[in-house]
Order: sequence, then structure tokens, then C-alpha cells
Amino acid sequence: MRCIAAWLAVAVSLALWAPPAFAEARTMTGTIVRIDAGAGTFTVKDAAGAAWSYKVDPDAGIDLAAFREGDRVTVTIARATPLNMNTAADLLRKGDRVGKSGF
Repeated sequence: MRCIAAWLAVAVSLALWAPPAFAEARTMTGTIVRIDAGAGTFTVKDAAGAAWSYKVDPDAGIDLAAFREGDRVTVTIARATPLNMNTAADLLRKGDRVGKSGF
């Protein structure tokens, strides 16, 4: 009985120390509600009404001059990201994408 309790304690300890699960990419679609191409920032509101703010790294290769407020876009963060890291302020880096999407 002590052996089972010891193994259970070890299993619980390992479960608590487990690293977060990672997703391959995150994609969201919404409408640009604020954009400042000079500062490299924009905010997208999704269908649920949540606002997602992004800052574009200068080396990302994303040209915000091609977008306007009211444009419907899809934002893809291509790098592996913890599933619980759906933050509302992401840095877009090389490999991430922003593109116009249909209605």
C-alpha cells in the first residue's frame, strides 16, 4: 500500500511540473479597428467582440500600409505558442502573416 501511495505522489508531482502544451500556429480573423502603420501597431476585433492588439517587428516583412481600418483580416502567428498564451498583445515576427480575408 505504501508503494502505491509513493507512486501516486510521484505522478502528481510530475503532473504539476509538466511544461505547457504547444500549438503549431494560432490564427484569428476579424476587422481592423485601429491601425498605426508608422508605429507598426494595429488592433483587430474578432466575431466575439474581443480586441486583439499586435505590434509588428520591423523584420517581419509585414507592410501595414496595405491595410485600413475596416479591413477584414486573418492574422497567423506561425511559431509554436503555448495553448494558454492567447494574449491580447502579440509581437508579430518573421514567418507570421497578416492578410485580407473575405466576408
